[in-house]
Amino acid sequence: MSKLISDDEVEKIRQSGKILAEVIREIKRLIIPGVKTSFLDQVAADLIKSHGARPAFLGYRGYPASICISINEQVVHGIPGERVIESGDLVSVDIGVEFQGFYTDAAFSVVAGDGNSLAQKLVEVTEKSLYEGIKRALPGNRIGDISHAIQETIESAGFSVVRDFVGHGVGRALHEEPQIPNFGKKNRGVVIEEGMVLAIEPMANEGGYQVEILDDDWTVVTKDGGLSAHFEHTVWVTKKGPVILTHSGDKEQ
Repeated sequence: MSKLISDDEVEKIRQSGKILAEVIREIKRLIIPGVKTSFLDQVAADLIKSHGARPAFLGYRGYPASICISINEQVVHGIPGERVIESGDLVSVDIGVEFQGFYTDAAFSVVAGDGNSLAQKLVEVTEKSLYEGIKRALPGNRIGDISHAIQETIESAGFSVVRDFVGHGVGRALHEEPQIPNFGKKNRGVVIEEGMVLAIEPMANEGGYQVEILDDDWTVVTKDGGLSAHFEHTVWVTKKGPVILTHSGDKEQ
């Protein structure tokens, strides 16, 4: 469980987050119909390395790419390759950066080209749920307060919350305690403390919450074939409130 103590630690993880935010801005700009997912992966890898940082996902538990790109019914951990993005695709991108021993993790979803209203609504609701969860990342609250806010936002809009994959602590490693489910009850779970660094990451499905893993042992898809969206920020808990370390500037904190 990472807690930032020294000014040096804070500066390193801030820098990791700034690099990641820059990568998000660039990849988001490039998600247009006709682009191969392998191209996006290469752009992200090159940009991360240009800052003296490392793509945190590459080689993690054997993962073969630098970022994850999941399209339509793919929930998370989609492997970039020869697939070409088409107009109307719901594209989710998950990126991790390691800079001088400190990790940040973030994700976003967009609809490429001309999307349908359902896909756009799913994206908007999932993003809203992320920020509702972040608001609860306060010293003295519990993890369940974050989980409940996310679940309530998603389910009140008629969508479902993925239950098999969760948010997590992050900082000195890519995945640390505590786990942060995207469903739960208020006032339950680990007490949130000042200095904690949390990767809060809601995943929402158009239909049911059930998922399955494809034969590549990585790509997670909705069991019913419905659309899925995914958002994530790395958040530093301070006595003044949550600080988003991976903020790309597209939405106010």
